[in-house]
Amino acid sequence: MVVAVVRAGTPAAAAGLVAGDHILAINGHPLRDAIDFQFHAGDERLVLEVLRDGDALALALRRRGAELGLELVAPRAAEIATCANKCVFCFIHQLPKGMRRSLYVKDDDFRLSFLHGNYITLTDLDEADLARIVEQRLSPLYVSVHATDPALRRRLLGEPRRSAEILPRMERLAKAGIRMHAQIVLCPDWNDGPHLARTVGELAPLHPAVATTAVVPVGLTRHRERLPSLRGLRPDEARGLVDTVGGWQERFRAELGSRFVFLADEIHLLAGREPPPADAYEGFSIAEDGVGLVRRFEDEFRAALGRRRRRAVAPPVTLVTGEMFAPRLRALLEGGGLAGPGVRVAAVPNEFFGRAIAVAGLLTGRDIQRHLATLGDLGRAVLVPAAAVRDVDGVFLDDLTPADLARDLGAPVRVVEPSAAALLAALRDA
Repeated sequence: MVVAVVRAGTPAAAAGLVAGDHILAINGHPLRDAIDFQFHAGDERLVLEVLRDGDALALALRRRGAELGLELVAPRAAEIATCANKCVFCFIHQLPKGMRRSLYVKDDDFRLSFLHGNYITLTDLDEADLARIVEQRLSPLYVSVHATDPALRRRLLGEPRRSAEILPRMERLAKAGIRMHAQIVLCPDWNDGPHLARTVGELAPLHPAVATTAVVPVGLTRHRERLPSLRGLRPDEARGLVDTVGGWQERFRAELGSRFVFLADEIHLLAGREPPPADAYEGFSIAEDGVGLVRRFEDEFRAALGRRRRRAVAPPVTLVTGEMFAPRLRALLEGGGLAGPGVRVAAVPNEFFGRAIAVAGLLTGRDIQRHLATLGDLGRAVLVPAAAVRDVDGVFLDDLTPADLARDLGAPVRVVEPSAAALLAALRDA
């Protein structure tokens, strides 16, 4: 493991670690990756075997609290376990050609599932991987289930070379005390209806090891070429799904003490239904997967409005979002007295991926630029959601930067984190 950063005044600095050091072992245990580092670095006293400029060193480190004070270099794409499946709904297969290479990496790595919440299929795990998950208590894991019927799941995963049967592996992990969050990408005419009922019904007995099951709608871009025929969820189907899952939740709440199955926000919005109240999300444990984000954001926004000192927003400001959330965002601003000429909500159509993709996180810089160029005066600033910009290098999916966008639009562009407090601060300070 290569050290990226050592913070001053920390145990890592006191031990003599510097950026660029290669940590080979901790207390005699060789390190394969960051998980091994975390697993073996829990003791109070550590002896680190380090390679620095070709010289082998032994550095003694004494832990003071939870933080050691160092950051490790992120793994390279070549070190990530990639997905051998060819899922019929895979978003990466629907990307156009010519984008940066990192966007085409399909990971199916249990380490990234544990560290970052990435969803994995479990199809490519060998016995050593399963044993390591159990030994190192890598929990929670996030599991792409989609269907528990073995034949149907095999079709959905594109006829993988290894067994697609999911329940035996999840049962094994559950018995070992590994906590899991399951996900079902809902493909109408494939795994909906009775198939969805079977999948949810067969996962429920694994609760609480399987803590939640999220149902998310399939995302279809306009770049589907030579791929299986799929369609999106219709509004009437979304309404039926909200009603059906609501009934399941009541039953599971009585039987399991948890609602267990949750719908993505997109399904509620497509159905034209109000998202459930906050307590229905039971702590928002899978909010980052789009389950409860709308409710949490809106509740936090209203609460923050109630706490703030009355101060007028400096008009005008242009607030960028996707077409799906734009009506609710306008209503939210109107309810807080912030709408009107002072704040313009720009619902940007997604021409790059297609209008079926209506979430803010998949907007490109060019689509934002193209749409805002038609609006005239953009005001003091353009506020762009951070979900549309990669944290690593600060670029949109099409490699434009906020600075490029500001240059093209002739207006300052500010990236706003996805929290109510951040949005209100940005509106106040624009």
